[in-house]
Amino acid sequence: MENDTTRTFEELEAWKAARELRIFVFRKIVPVLIKLREFDMCDQIKRASRSVTHNIAEGHGRFHFLDNSRFCSLARGSLNEVLDQLITCHDDSLIEEGQYHLGREHFNKTLRILNGYMSWLKRSAKAKDLPPSSPNL
Repeated sequence: MENDTTRTFEELEAWKAARELRIFVFRKIVPVLIKLREFDMCDQIKRASRSVTHNIAEGHGRFHFLDNSRFCSLARGSLNEVLDQLITCHDDSLIEEGQYHLGREHFNKTLRILNGYMSWLKRSAKAKDLPPSSPNL
């Protein structure tokens, strides 16, 4: 889980998992789509996979738990878009079964970690808003 000592977005487990997904898309899916001349789908899946890491990074730079969580919500939306595009590629027989399942594994891992990070952000925001406890007099 993340903590207050995380200095850059590059240290976030959620960003690292999203980066792995983005790299998978660029190395394993994009070349297939280019070869099949599926340029529109290629562009869409590239943009969506980039958006996941971009939004996690931007949110981390906001330094406010709830603002950060809002950007993570955008990242989660883009993450789901990547999954939908992988499903579409599979349904249209553009990618092999193995590629689809690998992409789905990257999606599941990233979603699990991102959801955990968002939960931590929300708990941290609530804890910060609580009044300090009074010492026993």
